[in-house]
Amino acid sequence: MKQFQSSRRSFLALAALTPFAAMATTACGTSGPGGSGGGGGASMWFLTGEPNQTTMQNAVDAFVAANPDNKINVTYFQNDAYKTKIKTAIGAGQAPTIVYGWGGGGLKTYAEANQVEDLTPWFDANPDVKEKFFPSSFGAATVNGKIYALPNQYVAPIVLFYNKELFEKAGVQPPKTWDDIMSLVKTFNDMGVAPFSLGGQSRWTSMMWLEYLLDRIGGAEVFNAIFEGKPDAWMHPAVIETGTRIQELVSADGFIKGFSSITADSKADQALLFTGKAAMMLHGSWTYGAMKKEGQNFVQDGKLGFVHFPTVAGGKGDPKSGVGNPAQYMSISAKASDKEKETAKKFFKEGILTDKVIDAYINSGSVPIVNGIEDKLASSPDKDFLNFVYDLAKNAPTFQQSWDQALSPTAAEALLNNIDQLFLKSITPKQFAENMNATLGK
Repeated sequence: MKQFQSSRRSFLALAALTPFAAMATTACGTSGPGGSGGGGGASMWFLTGEPNQTTMQNAVDAFVAANPDNKINVTYFQNDAYKTKIKTAIGAGQAPTIVYGWGGGGLKTYAEANQVEDLTPWFDANPDVKEKFFPSSFGAATVNGKIYALPNQYVAPIVLFYNKELFEKAGVQPPKTWDDIMSLVKTFNDMGVAPFSLGGQSRWTSMMWLEYLLDRIGGAEVFNAIFEGKPDAWMHPAVIETGTRIQELVSADGFIKGFSSITADSKADQALLFTGKAAMMLHGSWTYGAMKKEGQNFVQDGKLGFVHFPTVAGGKGDPKSGVGNPAQYMSISAKASDKEKETAKKFFKEGILTDKVIDAYINSGSVPIVNGIEDKLASSPDKDFLNFVYDLAKNAPTFQQSWDQALSPTAAEALLNNIDQLFLKSITPKQFAENMNATLGK
């Protein structure tokens, strides 16, 4: 997820592309990773991928047009390349003025190293800004009682999508239990259709399965213990059972053939769903907008279905609980000049989630993290999906932030590497747990 994201993510990266897919500036030129640009403006790094890239660029352009003395230069990166690039830049003291992120463990690392600004005094001086956003969006922006990031964009829970046409053809209903999933795997394989699309090369897409399964099997307290670094937290029986069920799903050909070579940045995993090559896909709610834009009228024709993640027999988790991203976040580099910080804060107050931006997100199929938008959602042609997401986020007794965001960068990278091995069955569920247990406290 989390109200929100993610967009958390942009999607499937083509290997031939350079680390960044596009760059746009509102002032002439840039001067390197943390550069201010030829016009002396602030800098911002953001993710490629529509519709979010255009929405953010339009927001920046509108802000700069209204504030010509506060220029902002934006550079766009693909998701996976960005996560590596930003860590390097921050560590080298060359971060952009505005640091895009997902809060949680990564933000905690930056905050404790004094690499990003404490925004608590600014929020105290601008209570109207804080009151605009969902209260739940501030949890992942807070470190040791202080706020280090501005929540923005939209809530992005992880959703189980399905192709209604294929389900009607098979004469089956969307899954409500894990047993239903395993039954549907056989049904669709017998039809010559992949049961689930998966961009496994990106690894974080595979992680979504573990997040929901662990929650349904063991309840929210299992990952909470991991997050808190409690001894042997990763060795909980629910973690082992989660890995076991995942490998059973892999062995049953639950995922598209060659899933480990499919990336999410190129949206190939989404294309498999809307072209009918896969029947289901577990993914972030932000993919709805992308599929609406690029899915050959798949969404507009009512062929896309969506449901909550199924229950697991004997599981302790609440079936209403969600996982995903409560929001996306923007911090301000502690290394930025006073003028750049001033521009960033002005943009945070006047340029983020304006009425036009809110409408743009809703029109693209997302739920912005701002209060008082019920009427806007109800009048949208996408109201069924938007209200599904809104209700999921609002009614979830727990909303687990995506693991690779909640954990420290060191633990998160180890997690993604071990998830890859778990799905490829090169390690056992017990080995996965042991390997991750060794990261506690790191």
